[in-house]
Amino acid sequence: MQTSPAAESGLRAEGLVLGIDTCGPSGSVALVQRAGSGLDLLGQTELAGRSYSATLVAAVTDLLKQHGIAPRELGAIVAVHGPGSFTGVRVGLSAVKGLAEPSGIPVAAVSRLDVLAHKAGVLSAALDAHRHEVFLRVETGAKVREALAGKADLATIMPVPERIAICDDAAEELIRALWPETMIERVGVPTAFDAIEMFAPKLSARAFVDLALLDGHYLRRSDAEIFGEPLQTLARRA
Repeated sequence: MQTSPAAESGLRAEGLVLGIDTCGPSGSVALVQRAGSGLDLLGQTELAGRSYSATLVAAVTDLLKQHGIAPRELGAIVAVHGPGSFTGVRVGLSAVKGLAEPSGIPVAAVSRLDVLAHKAGVLSAALDAHRHEVFLRVETGAKVREALAGKADLATIMPVPERIAICDDAAEELIRALWPETMIERVGVPTAFDAIEMFAPKLSARAFVDLALLDGHYLRRSDAEIFGEPLQTLARRA
């Protein structure tokens, strides 16, 4: 299969990489120039939560324009595909597909938990999932598990991680209560640049996703699935 010029640029040691993260209470987009084994952050824009549908595309457009870059010149896009807000994840991935499809830009999908763990330099991570639950990443040896976990779930995990990355108060409170012996590695909220930095070593290894199969890494069912009544029930009531 013939590789597009955009895809080829994404596989070289040097190239432009766009990062997009709209999974959390706040998000970001970042533009990076790869130079050999190094990364040069050209710019990063923070995005307020609950406004991604109105601000994301404009933020990406402005960031590229600031550096005189057309979307087709991007070598790759690194998309954080969850876990997190259903709306945020969907808005982010829709924008990624809209940018990538016309020019055949290769896309890498990464877990926000993986980015958080990498940022802290540890193997495990936890993010607030609300409802007294956390999105949890636990790695032991070569085995990695990511799941939605409440108090009962956390109490069954043995052995508990020695260290865990956390970036929010709610997750820290729950982990401290259930795993008092675990050392908390508190770091800042993961950003789009953090996602690019984590994935950069794999960019030249063609570790990209099939855009047609790109989907959110949700870990939790949507509120509609949790609280909504089955259509059959509503039909019986009519």
